[in-house]
Amino acid sequence: MASGRYEIRLARRALRSLSGLQQRDQQRVASVIDLLADNPRPPGCIALQGETGVYRVRVGDYRIVYEVMDQILIVQVVRIGHRRDVYR
Repeated sequence: MASGRYEIRLARRALRSLSGLQQRDQQRVASVIDLLADNPRPPGCIALQGETGVYRVRVGDYRIVYEVMDQILIVQVVRIGHRRDVYR
């Protein structure tokens, strides 16, 4: 496993979803995304079935789905959404 700080990249879709959240939820989700730079696999993160290197983390009723690329130290946030919608 590589050590060091990961670069965070947000997909256009994730950025749109984040900007659509209420201010309080935006701040909570953004702070968790920032923490992924230091630890891309925090306690409570779940590896998604069927896709290698893809994880999700809970933030209240919201989910952050992201991909970890250890070789190049990048965390790509793919989707952000309410738990009822994010996996569709």
